[in-house]
Amino acid sequence: PPTKGNNGDSIQVVSNPASIPALVNKQNKLPDSYKPNDLVSTDIPFISSATREKRKMRQEAAHAVTQLFADAKAQGITLLGVSGYRSHATQTTLFDYYVSRDGYEKARTYSALPGTSEHETGLAIDVTGGNGKCAAEDCFGGTPEALWLDEHAAEYGFIIRYPQGKESITGYQYEPWHLRYVGKEIALEIMNADITLEEYFNEVPVNN
Repeated sequence: PPTKGNNGDSIQVVSNPASIPALVNKQNKLPDSYKPNDLVSTDIPFISSATREKRKMRQEAAHAVTQLFADAKAQGITLLGVSGYRSHATQTTLFDYYVSRDGYEKARTYSALPGTSEHETGLAIDVTGGNGKCAAEDCFGGTPEALWLDEHAAEYGFIIRYPQGKESITGYQYEPWHLRYVGKEIALEIMNADITLEEYFNEVPVNN
C-alpha cells in the first residue's frame, strides 16, 4: 500500500526497479534494499572529486555513455562525468546534508529523498563541460555542451530528465546536466515529443 510522504503525497514502491525505463520520482521510490546487480565502472573521464562509486553505472548505460562521450569529443565537445551511481546510504547522507544547510522544503526542490533518486538506479549521470566548471550548476545551461546533449543524447538512449518548463510535472528545477538512460527507442520518442518520462507513462504531475 502507498505510504504517505512528509507532505501528504502518496509514495509507491517501484514494482520492477531493474526495468530500464522504470519511473523513479517523488511519488515512485525504489525498494530500500534495491541495488543494481550489473554495476560497472564507466570508461569516461570524471571530475577529480568523483568517488569510485559515482563512476559506476549499470552495464548498458555505462556502454552507452562511453559512446556518447567519444562521439561528442569527435565533434569538439568535451564532457566530464560528475556523478553516476549513488547507493541508498550515499543519497541519505547527501539529502541530510542539504536539509541541514537549506532546510527540508528547500532541499526537496533540488535533492531527492533517499529511494527517490534516479542515481540509485545506476541509469542516471550528471555531466559537465570539459573545464569542470558549472558541475551540476545552473550555469551549465546554454553552454555548447548542454546544447549538444539536448540535441544528441537521445541517439544514445539518454533523455534530459528534468527539462525547462516541466518543473510542475517532474517536481524538479531544470537540470540540463542530468542524463537518464531509458534506451534509444523511448529516448527518441520522449525527446522528439518534448515530453518527460512522467508524461510518457501518463503519470500524474508530481506537483512538488
